[in-house]
Amino acid sequence: MNRRLMGSVVLFCIGVFMGALDNGIISAALTTLIDSFDVTATWGSWTVTIYTLGMAVSIPIVGKTSDKYGIKKLFLIEIFLFGLGSLLVASSFNFGMFLFARLIQSLGGGGIFIIASSYVLKSFPVEKQGGALGMLGAMHGIASVLGPNAGSFILSVTGSWHWLFLINIPIAVILLILGYKVIRDPEMDGAVQRTDWAGIGLLSVALLCLMYSFTLLEGVDLLESMASPGFLLFAGAGVVLLIAMGFVERRMEAVRDVDPLLPVALLRDASYRWTLVLALLSGAVLASVIFIPAYIEQYLGVDRNLSGYWVTPLAIASGVGAGAGGAVVDRRGPIQALLVATVLTVIGFLLFPLWVTNLWQMVVASCLVGVGFGFMLGAPINVLAAEKAGNQKGIALATSSLLRQIGMTLAPTVYAGFIARSFLNLEDTIKKKMEDANIPMGGSMAHPSGEEMDVAAMQEAFDKIPDPTVREILSSSLHEVIETGYSGLFYASTTVAVAMLLAVILLGLVRRKGVRQEA
Repeated sequence: MNRRLMGSVVLFCIGVFMGALDNGIISAALTTLIDSFDVTATWGSWTVTIYTLGMAVSIPIVGKTSDKYGIKKLFLIEIFLFGLGSLLVASSFNFGMFLFARLIQSLGGGGIFIIASSYVLKSFPVEKQGGALGMLGAMHGIASVLGPNAGSFILSVTGSWHWLFLINIPIAVILLILGYKVIRDPEMDGAVQRTDWAGIGLLSVALLCLMYSFTLLEGVDLLESMASPGFLLFAGAGVVLLIAMGFVERRMEAVRDVDPLLPVALLRDASYRWTLVLALLSGAVLASVIFIPAYIEQYLGVDRNLSGYWVTPLAIASGVGAGAGGAVVDRRGPIQALLVATVLTVIGFLLFPLWVTNLWQMVVASCLVGVGFGFMLGAPINVLAAEKAGNQKGIALATSSLLRQIGMTLAPTVYAGFIARSFLNLEDTIKKKMEDANIPMGGSMAHPSGEEMDVAAMQEAFDKIPDPTVREILSSSLHEVIETGYSGLFYASTTVAVAMLLAVILLGLVRRKGVRQEA
């Protein structure tokens, strides 16, 4: 394989790693940022929310424009925006500027993985695409898992949150220089059609409404929050705008000199629609991994400062899985790769509630999950999304990536609800154990929720109780509700993985039927 091609993939890998790392790195600095800007925790959460909203809007637009104007140009623009956003974030003198800068950063970071995947699918021979996509997936998976650890390390070394973003700038400059010299655009369709500005506007506003509505959901009272006026207003507006966009895009398809934003013809294909379902479910699977550090701390009792480092085996496993998944795609096809991925993920998630009681067991279970979701990253779903896309590979990949992002946004609320609801039972659990031990219990406890669920602080308070019997009852009750909450979370993750396995089997049947019809 020629050097320029491999050099381009290396640059894309670095860009993907930088973007994915930054998406998780900020979680380690949330408390520091809240204190630095003197804002409430609710406003502090917008440091993540604004990035998610920006990514959701940018992904389909970047995918489409890369098809139209070329991968190299879009990659350089994305890296420039990401570097500029990083500089502005680090230079922010108030919280408003910080959020604006995070938005710019997200517009740059949102499309890097899409552009890189599109380049591989347009430039590499079919038998080599899986391996190259596996490399990109490995970088994305490892960076996503290690992001919080990297943030904690940089904070501990520098003592300043500014360095979390300043570190991106020299990397971005190097990528701009080398990307300009090394990357060459694949051959493009010479026809240049007018931009579908109506589609871009409708989709952007629709996604902003939908993604914002997801942030209004509460895990403890999910159904009640879905009935709230705010959620109904924004979710309803998003759905109405998407329906309107569907009508607009079908009209645009009939206009010869306008290129519709969405791949309307692809959306009619059953295989592509099932691929989008897989993308959505894969996002929900990936979202469960963010809870593993808290599980290690709260259930297994590892110190908060060390719990993050115990996810390193999972990160390594995801990288190995991504590479192996690419190899399986090249040799056996994407369906076989996804079957392996989902089976490993189901087994790994089931081991958490049924078997894990110590750290080495956790490492085994998390490695199975890591290899499983590593298989999903990069190669199989991207190959499936692009196989019938022709010269629309960028927007085909972007649409599947958008569905994955929606899954990653929605699922954490559902998962966190299992933990939050289990804590509501803490008082009843303690009361029952006290009654069984014939110990009177005076007064009542406040139900911990949200930021109040500091398990380490609660355990520390329990340890100060002089009566050993009471102390044991309180500690065992706390451990019991933690176990119940995380068991619910992992059973829910298993259910999503099983649903994905069934979707893979159905997609395999749909593809076979399509092959027979073509024959």
